[in-house]
Amino acid sequence: MARYTGADCKLCRREKVKLFLKGAKCDSPKCPIEIRPYPPGEHGRNRPKDSEYLLQIREKQKARRIYGVLERQFHGYYEEAARKHGMTGETLLQILESRLDNVVYRAGFAKSRDMARQLVRHGHFLVNGTKVDIPSYRVTENDVVEVRAKSHELTPMIIARAEAGERIVPAWLEVMPDQMRILVHALPARAQIDTQVQEQLIVEYYSK
Repeated sequence: MARYTGADCKLCRREKVKLFLKGAKCDSPKCPIEIRPYPPGEHGRNRPKDSEYLLQIREKQKARRIYGVLERQFHGYYEEAARKHGMTGETLLQILESRLDNVVYRAGFAKSRDMARQLVRHGHFLVNGTKVDIPSYRVTENDVVEVRAKSHELTPMIIARAEAGERIVPAWLEVMPDQMRILVHALPARAQIDTQVQEQLIVEYYSK
């Protein structure tokens, strides 16, 4: 599958906000957006005023990059959200949050969503007792996500146990670090999602 292979920090600078794509580096003084808080490129400092359309597309790109989703897949999520009852933007974020790679990241078992995606792809996680190696797999209410027994002593898992409690885990998840297990109590409401995205702008973009 096609995947962005450029510098992650350029994506943050382009969106003019931290997307937290590089784990601990994002919280350090070495974060490039702290040093150069303007878009990359020759004209990064002198870009024209953003139009309404540009604000909409930038918000869509920001959400897509935060969750590490390609354009076609993101559009598919939007169409699915539009078919469901309720607020389309909130449903879209709920779909993105329910991805297995995001759940692993939110639970603190990975420093970034990229790292979580790699751990899932390598088959280190079970969902309800069955191995799942598809990062886009969607969890549902009352699912149990756990690390495979033979993966407990991998370095990322040892670090996750040692740092348990340092990251705030959203209320819709419960983490049991001693058992390397995540309980999904429910799918998140908008108030439980801290992603800094104006989802209404995304809805406006796709509604044109």
